[in-house]
Amino acid sequence: LNAQPGGQRREIAPAPGATPIPADSLPAYVRQSAPTDPIIARIWEEGTQRSQVATLAQALVDSIGARLTASPEIESASRWAMSMYQRWGIPARQHRYGTWPSWQRGHTHVDLIAPRVRTLEAISLAWSPGTRGKAVTGDVVTLPDSAGTDAYATWLRSVRGKFVLASAPQLSCRSRDQWAEYGTPESQERIRAQQDSVNGVWRSRIAAADSLQDRLRAAGAAGVITHGFSGYPGIDKVFGSPRLRLLGIDITCEDYGLLARMAERRQSPRLRVDAATEMRGERPVFNTIAEMRGRERPDEYVILSAHFDSWSASGGATDNGTGTVAMMEAMRILKAVLPNPRRTILVGHWSGEEQGLNGSRAFVEDHPAIVQGLQALINQDNGTGRIVSMSPGALPGTAPILQRYLGEIPREITQFIRFGRPGMPPTGGSDHASFACAGAPAFGLGSLSWDYGLTTWHTNRDTYDKIVLDDLRSNAILIAALAYQASEDPATMPRDRLDPLPTDPQTGQARAWPEWRKGLRSAEGYAR
Repeated sequence: LNAQPGGQRREIAPAPGATPIPADSLPAYVRQSAPTDPIIARIWEEGTQRSQVATLAQALVDSIGARLTASPEIESASRWAMSMYQRWGIPARQHRYGTWPSWQRGHTHVDLIAPRVRTLEAISLAWSPGTRGKAVTGDVVTLPDSAGTDAYATWLRSVRGKFVLASAPQLSCRSRDQWAEYGTPESQERIRAQQDSVNGVWRSRIAAADSLQDRLRAAGAAGVITHGFSGYPGIDKVFGSPRLRLLGIDITCEDYGLLARMAERRQSPRLRVDAATEMRGERPVFNTIAEMRGRERPDEYVILSAHFDSWSASGGATDNGTGTVAMMEAMRILKAVLPNPRRTILVGHWSGEEQGLNGSRAFVEDHPAIVQGLQALINQDNGTGRIVSMSPGALPGTAPILQRYLGEIPREITQFIRFGRPGMPPTGGSDHASFACAGAPAFGLGSLSWDYGLTTWHTNRDTYDKIVLDDLRSNAILIAALAYQASEDPATMPRDRLDPLPTDPQTGQARAWPEWRKGLRSAEGYAR
């Protein structure tokens, strides 16, 4: 039910890659002049002079919008992407891998109607039932303090027709930055202690509310209200689950606090809620694939990778519209300058990433020959910023090759990139892990944050205006240049694993290679 007591603590640190690497410490892979490779020069010229990232991103994020797995919007996005590839002369198709409950959001209108009138900032949780075409009114109550069986049963009998608050309220919806800058040490310590106390009370309440959704549904509650305060005013992380069977509403920190204060003080807050949602039953889920067939080694592959799905509270701009657009633009550039690559260049727009990398894991399972023939996979999935980090993961032999590739790319791009040492293979988090866990050369590109974790990641503010178009153009050029070199390289990317892997700092023992996991082919067994 997205009931997460307390806000997130923010770690304040300088943003890596915010400035170029100092000239006196530039690594060898940072070129001092324009590219000498004519194809990379053409990639640079195509990507800077005829970029389509703004047009692509606006169509995807504004016009199509959020792309929840199995929703009509992700189906529409797939058709749009395939039409763009076909326009560029690149064959595209869908890889179906299972089914998932299909859900479509309509409007969410929530009004406080007593003891005063105010329209609240609210949105239904993904896969939540709606109000069936009519507005529902009801009082607002909080979870009870008592964990006693009799007292809790008595409280349950009182919730019919009411909206239940199920998250710890924030005493302040200001950011931690503001408190650090303006608050006295005494006031900072006081509100921290008070918030910790409130969180403790609510942890007890939530722990006592075992099987809360089922019990509230059986008791006839009108719905459950939560908030997912990100750490910034007005910004909430909004999730949901196919397991929801009772209306779930996220209300932003400020308005949630208003309701909580009035409910705790018995001031009789009352809501009118009109939430339009459509349950569309089980629908096929699929990845969207496009490829340029290799002329000499068609059974060896370079894969451009980004997840296509998003959560549903905003446009999914930086998670992961920007990664999607960077891969589309890279493919467009490559088709223009390298129409007949040596190896097959394939782009994977994965669905189901937000539910556990399901689309990419299914692709790995369904296409073992592609995984076996993988020369390199390049994945991007962490915001709008320019690429500032790259590493060989746990395949140390790839490090000099990747650095050589970077050395052919204009300094305007590479001067920001820190190349990491070999380390642990990715275990999750984004789709390159699906391939890396299988031992394939799969690399994630790390972006400059732009406060991604608190501002746009899974929030109601992940909108087109957050995209930094200059950085997006640069990223697409980088990806196209890396893919070109991986495609044309006479040598095969090595797969020798780092041995031993770095030790676990908690146990002091060497870590094991992460076990590859199958993706879910349906929502059965989905735990969220």
